[in-house]
Amino acid sequence: MLAKENDVFLCFTVYATLLIVKMYLIAIVTGQLRLRRKAFANPEDAMRHGGLQYHRDDATVERYRRAHRNDMENIFPFLFLGAIYSLLGPNLLLARLHFLVFFIFRVVHTVAYLFALRAPIRSVAYSIAQLPCFSMALQILTAVINYC
Repeated sequence: MLAKENDVFLCFTVYATLLIVKMYLIAIVTGQLRLRRKAFANPEDAMRHGGLQYHRDDATVERYRRAHRNDMENIFPFLFLGAIYSLLGPNLLLARLHFLVFFIFRVVHTVAYLFALRAPIRSVAYSIAQLPCFSMALQILTAVINYC
């Protein structure tokens, strides 16, 4: 029941869950694209859906796969940092701002990636999303550094 007493953690939980759902959606769409475009990563899947000629790469499938991988490389660290940060008792409005900025700019990054929006939209979104992560990491380190 401790989590229900921690408004920051509850706020973090909302954004964390939305990010995980976003990742699941990209994974599902990637799988559906593989089926529609007959571009299978594994020979056994290609054989099941028409033959080895479909054991191939497809540019659109690869773009979605890279977007999903990029999410994993960035959202998983956010989940750790946000959870620990929530336990430090930060100001709710400031914490919400950290979580919201990360969430919004990860969504912008994903849209820019999937729809091949012009540069530098994707890289700017990536960079802005990293700011709250660095801020949380610094605050965590500042809070615990004396315990080493």
